Amino acid sequence: MRRLLRREPGVGSVPGRNHAMRDIDSDLRTVTELLAEEIRTRLPDSIESVLHGLTNSAVRHVPGADHAGITVVTKRKKVTSTAATSRAAERFEQVQGELCEGPCVDAARDVHTIRMDDLHGDGRWPAFAAAALEAETPIRSSMSFRLYTDREASGALNLYADKAFAFTGRSEDIGLLHAGHAAVALYATRRHAEFENALASRDLIGQAKGMIMERYDLDAVQAFDLLKKLSQESNTRLVDVCRRLVGRDRPAVGLRASHRVNP
Repeated sequence: MRRLLRREPGVGSVPGRNHAMRDIDSDLRTVTELLAEEIRTRLPDSIESVLHGLTNSAVRHVPGADHAGITVVTKRKKVTSTAATSRAAERFEQVQGELCEGPCVDAARDVHTIRMDDLHGDGRWPAFAAAALEAETPIRSSMSFRLYTDREASGALNLYADKAFAFTGRSEDIGLLHAGHAAVALYATRRHAEFENALASRDLIGQAKGMIMERYDLDAVQAFDLLKKLSQESNTRLVDVCRRLVGRDRPAVGLRASHRVNP
């Protein structure tokens, strides 16, 4: 953890520097414990609940932060905002989504951490800066931390302040800590959701197989082969075919003797 820490202006003598380092370490330990508890209590909840908990925690604990949000950028360059703690944060991210440029977008797609100290004076995203000022949000500085990337999308945790040069190296250290926990929580909640979906799909397939076996006097392998054939012929996902079968009083239209699987 110490390798992430930065030396703040004004920390000169060795005793003073050591004292500052101890204070920062203490702050980071406290935030780590709070974040761990936040994740433990929210992991069974929805992804949205976990993300809102993390962005609210970031505003409470990152020095200088007034707002927070999460940006998701898909491979098709669609930009969405989620878990914003205020209307200002949501609008700030919407402007970036409309233009597909800005610190949040770049952090999510290409760069791990981006700090914008002054919206007025930063020339990296001129179109975004002009649009953000026109949108009349109070935000004047930001920090964005890349959270994750996969085949479909990438994301960033964004912290905002209503004044320029609000964030320090200490802010960035604690922000990085939040981003790390957010990435872990996102991964865990997504895997949990995938597991729940897999269980639900398995149950649906099992119910549909049972219906086919009973009505058409087939064994389990034959019933599953028939379901796969229906899926292929209708160009429909297997789980959706099973959902339709289970949701009706009798098997779907088109399930006739011609679809029987030979023993």
